[in-house]
Amino acid sequence: MISKWSASIVRAGRSVRGSSAPVTYALIALCCAVFLAGPASGLGPAYGTGDELLAAQRAYFRRWGVIPAELFEGSAGSALTPATALFVHGSWVHLLGNMLFLYVFGAMTEERMGRVQFTLFYVGCGYLALLGYAAANADSEQSLVGASGAISAVLGAFLYLFPRARVTSLLPFLFFLPVRFPAWVVLPFWAALQWLAAGRAPDGPGVAYLAHLVGFGLGFGYASVRYGRPTGPTRVKPAPAPAPEGENQP
Repeated sequence: MISKWSASIVRAGRSVRGSSAPVTYALIALCCAVFLAGPASGLGPAYGTGDELLAAQRAYFRRWGVIPAELFEGSAGSALTPATALFVHGSWVHLLGNMLFLYVFGAMTEERMGRVQFTLFYVGCGYLALLGYAAANADSEQSLVGASGAISAVLGAFLYLFPRARVTSLLPFLFFLPVRFPAWVVLPFWAALQWLAAGRAPDGPGVAYLAHLVGFGLGFGYASVRYGRPTGPTRVKPAPAPAPEGENQP
């Protein structure tokens, strides 16, 4: 059994090394590993159960997530939290939703940008997206975690670089029937939904839609400045809905 697992790991490593988007797959692997090792997954016996587990989760999110009210106090630890929060997720749904969209849109964007540039773009835009949300909610004590600010930047860049790419989506209001639309239809529609949701979002735990909008704008703006004309039509892997799971405020 161990030898079979080892062979599978070796094959997976070779496939990633031979891939044209190793950074995307490495980010997915890192986020999954961080989630499984932390209390949010509920799998670690060291964190206990019931109220003990909930307390461990709250402490974990406060340590590694962004707390807007503390971010601008000037401490070095708080200044790093927009970077650490990119790799922390609040639930299984939060993690899987984000990783699916990073997988679908990240690979092509990385291929276009290159590995080093894509890495800096992802982390930089993700950091600024969380920073933008924190600045707009400077009094909030809610911890903010998740990669969707960075992933929203990837969506924005993808829209500029591949506007005519055909995106296959499974839309709930169409009974999850697969439909294919060009990116210039799907992604602006998603951004409009985030705008509307941001205006109606209540205070307290929930999805930080503003971080999505900031990330999306940063990604589109960066790509439009950095690159020339968008490329031609391309087919994109299926995705369940035109939106990543949002930053959580546990």
